[in-house]
This record gives sequence, structure tokens and C-alpha cells, in this order.
Amino acid sequence: MHRRQHPVTLLQATQDSPTLARLTALSRDSVARLKAIEALIPASLRSSVTAGPIEGPQWCLLLDNNAAAAKIRQILPALESHLRSKGWEVNSIRLKVQITR
Repeated sequence: MHRRQHPVTLLQATQDSPTLARLTALSRDSVARLKAIEALIPASLRSSVTAGPIEGPQWCLLLDNNAAAAKIRQILPALESHLRSKGWEVNSIRLKVQITR
């Protein structure tokens, strides 16, 4: 194993590792998807929604609470349709409530 003797930036480390580069690309894509649908999400709920992981044609939105999840669930078909019209391959959006302790 080759060890570096000098510090590298996080960007350099992700570019040097195929696995980290892939995770970085997925993270950027997830954030871009959220920005694309942001206008469709009611303003009062936007702060409760975070971009989650992408697993093939399925994307996950992370939500702060069950009430936000229930309201977002009602507009899922519109969100999915909008993303497909923008060129993303999205078959479904999964919702996951994040419990903070």
C-alpha cells in the first residue's frame, strides 16, 4: 500500500478514489434533483425536506417528520413527472422520516 506523505484536499481524495468519486457524483445528482423540484414543494415544507440517496431509478427524500411526509406523499406523482420531464430516470421517490435524538 502506498501512503502519501503530504496532506490532500477532500476533492483530491474523492477524485483519486473511484468509490468516493461515485458517491460524490450521486450526492451532487441528488441535490440537483431536489433543486429541480423545490418550486413544487409548498414553501412551508421546504425546510423539512432533504435530498437522500439514489438507488438506480429510485430516489429517496429525507423528511423531518411524519406530517411533512404525509403532505409530500400527496404530490409525489407530480414530483416524479417533473423530474422525468427534466431528463432524470426516476421510477419512484421513496420517503423516509429521519428521527433526530
